[in-house]
Amino acid sequence: MRKFSWTVAMVFIVILAAQLNAAQATELISLFQQPLLMTSAGQNAELQIAGILAKRAGLTYAISKFAAPQELRGVKTLVLVLGASMKGLGAAGLDIAEEKGRVTSLVEACRKNQIPILCLHLGGEARRGQQTDEFVLACLPSAAVAVVVKSGNTDKLFSRICGEKNIPLIEIEKAADCLGPLKKLFKS
Repeated sequence: MRKFSWTVAMVFIVILAAQLNAAQATELISLFQQPLLMTSAGQNAELQIAGILAKRAGLTYAISKFAAPQELRGVKTLVLVLGASMKGLGAAGLDIAEEKGRVTSLVEACRKNQIPILCLHLGGEARRGQQTDEFVLACLPSAAVAVVVKSGNTDKLFSRICGEKNIPLIEIEKAADCLGPLKKLFKS
């Protein structure tokens, strides 16, 4: 009799967990509105990948490497592509502090104007490091959702912040897999 009760309890827990996951997935469908503004937090090359994926997803978007708060007029969602590139920063003539100031002003403007933020980390483990982590710590707590290449989360930094702030975290295997979440997350 105990074995039967234990089995029934486990089946109930599995069914309940599946329903909760389905409910959470349903909540994430069409969470964001268009048009969206995409910018890099760290002047990384993954911004261009994100733009290609947004185009393939059929989204209405603009890319701005040096987006400033005034560019948020008429924007319904800000997409921050997280990842510091020393080469990209050098080419842009920026240092980490200047870039972090620019991005922080965007995040603050979004908070003030109730514009949701989608954070993407598409560079995986290769794009992680102290400089990238500065942008993650500055931006991710303000995100509505985060999509992260799994290899970039081996230390669970994204998981920890998202868990603490109750931010849905979608892990993907490779950058190209971000196409599916983009299609689901944005209203047509």
